[in-house]
Order: sequence, then C-alpha cells, then structure tokens
Amino acid sequence: MGEFFENVSRYPRYLISFTLGVFLVFFDWIKPLFKNPVSAIAVGGIGLGVFSLLYFTLRAMLGLSTV
Repeated sequence: MGEFFENVSRYPRYLISFTLGVFLVFFDWIKPLFKNPVSAIAVGGIGLGVFSLLYFTLRAMLGLSTV
C-alpha cells in the first residue's frame, strides 16, 4: 500500500514539470519575435486577445455576467 501512495505522490510533480516544460518550449519559440518591436507588439496583442477571449467566454459560460 505504501508503494501505491508513493506512485500517487509522483503525479503532482509530473503535472508541474510537464506544464513548465510546455511553457518553456512555447516561450523559446516566441522569444525571437520580441527582438523586432513590430512583431513584439503583434505577439502582445495576440496574447491579450487570447486572454480576453478566454476570460469573457468562461465568464459567460459560468453565468458570472449579465448579458
């Protein structure tokens, strides 16, 4: 039974390392775009747009706003 809990305790570490790995790979892919000011503004605008889309979509789906 102790081996079971040892295996279960590994999953949060795996989730954290997997998530950090995805973000680091994505950031390494985006990092060269920040050298050019025009592309940096475009990446920032796209990021803000994606965040806004997620925010307003989840807000409407959860019924937190009156539409």
